[in-house]
Amino acid sequence: MNAPLPEEQLSPAEAYAASRRRAAEQATALHGFQQLYDFPLDPFQIEACRALEAGEGVLVAAPTGSGKTIVGEFAVHLALASGRKCFYTTPIKALSNQKFGDLVKRYGAAKVGLLTGDNSVNGDAPVVVMTTEVLRNMLYAGSRALDGLGYVVMDEVHYLADRFRGAVWEEVIIHLPESVVLASLSATVSNAEEFGDWLDTVRGGTQVIVSEHRPVPLWQHVMAGNRMYDLFANPDRDGRPKAAPRNPAKAVNPELVRLARSEMDRTGSRDRFAKGRGRSMPTGRPGRVWTPSRVDVIERLDAEGLLPAITFIFSRAGCEAAVQQCLTSGLRLNRDAERGQVREFVQQRCHDIPDEDLHVLGYFEWLDGLERGIAAHHAGMLPRFKEVVEELFVKGLVKAVFATETLALGINMPARSVVMEKLVKWNGETHADITPGEYTQLTGRAGRRGIDIEGHAVVLWQRGIDPEGLAGLAGTRTYPLRSSFRPSYNMAVNLVGQFGRHRSRELLETSFAQFQADRSVVGIARQVQRNEEGLDGYRESMTCHLGDFDEYMALRRQLKDRENELAREGTGQRRSAAIEAIEQLRPGDVIHVPTGKFAGLALVLDPGLPPVHRGGPRPGRHPDYEDGPRPVVLTAERQVKRLAMIDFPYPVSAVDRLRIPKSFNPRSPQSRRDLASALRTKAGHLEPERYRRGRAAAADDPEISRLRATLRQHPCHGCDEREDHARWAERYHRLHRDTELLERRMRSRTHTIARTFDRVCGLLTDLGYLQGDTVTDSGKRLGRLYGELDLLASECIREGVWKGLGAAELAACASALVYESRQADDATAPRVPEGGTKEALGRMIRIWGHLDALEEQHKISTAEGVGQREPDLGFAWVAYRWALGHDLDSVLREAELPAGDFVRWTKQLIDVLGQIQDAAGEDADLRTTARKAVDALRRGIIAYSSVG
Repeated sequence: MNAPLPEEQLSPAEAYAASRRRAAEQATALHGFQQLYDFPLDPFQIEACRALEAGEGVLVAAPTGSGKTIVGEFAVHLALASGRKCFYTTPIKALSNQKFGDLVKRYGAAKVGLLTGDNSVNGDAPVVVMTTEVLRNMLYAGSRALDGLGYVVMDEVHYLADRFRGAVWEEVIIHLPESVVLASLSATVSNAEEFGDWLDTVRGGTQVIVSEHRPVPLWQHVMAGNRMYDLFANPDRDGRPKAAPRNPAKAVNPELVRLARSEMDRTGSRDRFAKGRGRSMPTGRPGRVWTPSRVDVIERLDAEGLLPAITFIFSRAGCEAAVQQCLTSGLRLNRDAERGQVREFVQQRCHDIPDEDLHVLGYFEWLDGLERGIAAHHAGMLPRFKEVVEELFVKGLVKAVFATETLALGINMPARSVVMEKLVKWNGETHADITPGEYTQLTGRAGRRGIDIEGHAVVLWQRGIDPEGLAGLAGTRTYPLRSSFRPSYNMAVNLVGQFGRHRSRELLETSFAQFQADRSVVGIARQVQRNEEGLDGYRESMTCHLGDFDEYMALRRQLKDRENELAREGTGQRRSAAIEAIEQLRPGDVIHVPTGKFAGLALVLDPGLPPVHRGGPRPGRHPDYEDGPRPVVLTAERQVKRLAMIDFPYPVSAVDRLRIPKSFNPRSPQSRRDLASALRTKAGHLEPERYRRGRAAAADDPEISRLRATLRQHPCHGCDEREDHARWAERYHRLHRDTELLERRMRSRTHTIARTFDRVCGLLTDLGYLQGDTVTDSGKRLGRLYGELDLLASECIREGVWKGLGAAELAACASALVYESRQADDATAPRVPEGGTKEALGRMIRIWGHLDALEEQHKISTAEGVGQREPDLGFAWVAYRWALGHDLDSVLREAELPAGDFVRWTKQLIDVLGQIQDAAGEDADLRTTARKAVDALRRGIIAYSSVG
């Protein structure tokens, strides 16, 4: 393409047109916005910003670290320039706090507010950062804060796939006023166009902008022993496989493949390895390859200039152990001047934490690691401690962080390198391989824009690692967005209250969940249409001029079905008789095995019956005897074998008996030889009894006789082309059966959300929360309660379960509405306060049992994401003692909870107590007690502000 001509070479008309274009460009809001940055915007950022300025919504899907939040910041810029409001929503409070700090620096504290469950700062500002739940609650409450709202930024919108909280994103998208322009920012998802089509359907004009280009190339490595290998043999400039982009496994570094094969050749199966980190072979000889230790990895990255690094370890205890290993080894990554900076910064950020709490929180050990440039980062840490780690990492004063995968969720904490210790993690139910989407999210942290030329993802060598499988993981950009939307009780009463049942049903039909379900039906519908065309052709070919051939075929099918039924009954009867006969055998019986590899004369050593309890037969079928008895026999050929019922198609009985010597040893060839010889001598001349089958049941069955007579009398029976017609009719029947199956699948997928909504409304009507399109007073109370156990909380208020409780007692009871133990199968009963608290908790469990029975009656299942899980009492004692004023040390020690978990659950408890206070209505005592409980809980480490 030719370069544009210098202005002096343009014709007057061309120069004038160029001048007009420049003037128009300079007059745009985007031009002024670009001047705020000291780097040029990327093409995808400019495209998205232009769409926003044109009044269109946007969906921006781009890799982590690519700068998609600039599009969100432009929406803020447009709102301020036009005198309208902008709400910037994020999925987690930590990200809200971080974004709040960024925007305050840009626009000043007067123009920016923050609303989360924990904090309310300048909520009437023109720009407010908030968690998505806060905006959802505003929409249902019809908040005046929505007046003048022009833009909403939904950061990390791919969170709508989250099983527990994802529905909130769809609620917001559906219910936002049409005049609001929506900027949706997402990680790279493989179905961005589908999501964009849905946004276009429910929000109007929406541009989908997808960028798969990483601004900082990501190089993939495997660290094995003391070497670091490139994963791909010939990567492109972005670090992806150049030779086989569609099949990354073909582009694997051949050195790695040889290494994996040679390890397997030398070691055989993986079971031969001793436990441990694998520094030696089973024979004791040092191996050529091993998993480097955590200290070795950090030292190697430091030597190669690849720090700062985040090492992902899918365990909190593993993260803490990694830091301890580095400290024990004497590893130091910071110089003396940096250590001083760290100490000064940490003391400034933690000055308001009392000294007695610092000891309990392990502050001094944590500070020792920070001064050396090493830290952990996980949900069990105190939020303040996590924030300090994040800030020091960004400043370059922490150079090695050991983190769980929660760090990958939106927090702005990029590194030069990311290390993956293992590619397997616990998903709450089992150890499962991480998905390509998870791998992309985690390794996307590597490479800091404007700082690093390239980022590095390092996977540690593990026994049995498959380099080709790893290449598939690293080279796949598959991260489909799947809706987790389901109507809840709270959602149902709020929707019916605003729109009525019919309109609410229509609104739910516009959800992304239903959109995806309907799209999946399109392919099935096409197949049904093709099948119906085929059925028309088959019907024509089976037409008989003598009569109704479909009727004739129905008679033939009835006859065949009846014959098959009688045959199955006969087979079942013979099998039952054979099992009964085997159960009558005793050691020493001589039998003839009818069929199979070991057919012939045999001596029963053990009839192979299931074990028996002292008190009688074992209840249920023993797992080793699912298919009946397994007798052990000695054959005439001296083989001891365990037979199965397949060897006995009909009953057998003993033809003779032979004493088995007490000295007989089935493992001894001599013993087997002697006993087999005695068997042949004793019974070798006996002929097996011939099994006589009884008369076939079909011969005497009156139904079969009737069907055969009817068949012979049918006009089509005499047709010369009868069997040709029959073949076409069989094809018609098979295709018709398949088509009915497809239609059932279609019916099960269409209107799924609306059907669930109808069941939820049915239950709420039974309980008196709804009366047709009217929300009762009880329903309005439910509309102010959010959370998994919204209906249980509402029932407790209505039934007066918490009447007369003190603040600490109410805190203990309300904790059961939010807390979920990490050890779900813990069989030990949790400790709960005595007296009124214990009685109230018991009533809560009984009410939940009643609700659970109602949900089963209405076919509402927690497995589908709807319904009330059982309340968990595991935090009741902790909440009670903290609300009574006990010190942090004694509470944490008795609870055996990490500080971060204690803070998180207590803040969630404060949130639900605030909802109870709001929903208490005319119950002034409950309202007062809930407020006192909040005040009693919000002290010490709970009260430390996370903003500032």
